Amino acid sequence: MRQGVGLDRPIQLAYLALIGMGCRGAPELVVPASAQPVSREQVAGWVASTNSPDHRLYRFKWLFQDERASAGGRGSARIAPPDSLRFDVAGPFGSGAGSAVVVGEQPLWMEPPDAIAKLVPNYPLMWAMFGIARMPPDSVALRGLSSGSTTAWQYAGSSDTVDYVRTSGRFVAEVRRAGEVIGKAETTLSPDGTPLKARLTVPSAPAKLDLTFLSTTRTSFAPEIWLPRKP
Repeated sequence: MRQGVGLDRPIQLAYLALIGMGCRGAPELVVPASAQPVSREQVAGWVASTNSPDHRLYRFKWLFQDERASAGGRGSARIAPPDSLRFDVAGPFGSGAGSAVVVGEQPLWMEPPDAIAKLVPNYPLMWAMFGIARMPPDSVALRGLSSGSTTAWQYAGSSDTVDYVRTSGRFVAEVRRAGEVIGKAETTLSPDGTPLKARLTVPSAPAKLDLTFLSTTRTSFAPEIWLPRKP
């Protein structure tokens, strides 16, 4: 059962209007001022609702674009809840291949060393593209609210602020550093919560990364899947 601070109807309608503005390209997404301090236990429940209970293999098409060029291809992500991910991407005929294993926000290995950084500027944004929220670090201020199918929460630390908003069929994460937006991920979800498409926007580049999900499979992973590729 979700817990949270209730909204009266006028505030709820105003908040839903804000989300609608975000769909039309508003420059930033901000958890409303009506959000109240919440406990780590409440946040843990909201984060858990974004996680799959089983291992999943995601296959997708990807397209990265900035002011200079664009590149695309196909990729896959193997996710073992709550915090392990194997990421593989490649362009046409295997060009520009990259792989990584990440646990939470800590990479265990990457090939090449910038395999993730050249596409995604922040690990919470990477996870958000698969519809998954991360738990907050220690010593951050937590605010949130929940009403009906809308849940919004925020982690405010000394430098980074992370906002999450989840509605029926949509999951959004925005990360700000020293007040500047470093990225915003918007993921469209199917009725069962699996991702259908995702877009990451990086205003400073400017650049965007689009994922179009081709399949989501419940599966199990052999232990060697977490090891680096053999030369």
